[in-house]
Amino acid sequence: MEHHRKHPRLKEYDYSKAGYYYVTICTQNALEILSEIIFDSLQYDVGRGLAPALYRTRLTEIGITAFEQLKELENRYPFISIDRCVIMPNHIHMIIILFDEGGRAGASPRPTLCDIICTYKSMTTLICNKRDNVKGRKIFQTSFYEHIIRNENAYNDICRYIYENPMKWYHEHNTQEN
Repeated sequence: MEHHRKHPRLKEYDYSKAGYYYVTICTQNALEILSEIIFDSLQYDVGRGLAPALYRTRLTEIGITAFEQLKELENRYPFISIDRCVIMPNHIHMIIILFDEGGRAGASPRPTLCDIICTYKSMTTLICNKRDNVKGRKIFQTSFYEHIIRNENAYNDICRYIYENPMKWYHEHNTQEN
């Protein structure tokens, strides 16, 4: 039985168009190679049960390279900005903003969101494989998830999701039976 993969992009949408895009990139085979989620209980003298908790990511070497290459995208493509991001153990969430200016270099068409993400995944993989002296390792899945952010409410919901994702991951993966 042949498996046909659904094309995840909108057929008539111009993905080189200025806008806000929510992107999720997953590791190959969902391997947890990018980070680990850490829980820190901050000790403030605020009373019993009121001390704030912080959930954060501790990046692996691959995760550090992934983060560095994410920031490098802004140098490679001066018309984009990485607005928000979190590098989870087996996936990355980000909001990428594509601006109108700086869109064309000579006669070349403006890169699309897919071009930008493919460059990101390729560069991250190339650097990691060279550093680790590994040939042919795939760090990321072939495709990626994207969502066009169309209004402020959607933007705020996605920002909240990105912010809360480490806490959700921690609680889903660290439940202890009492």
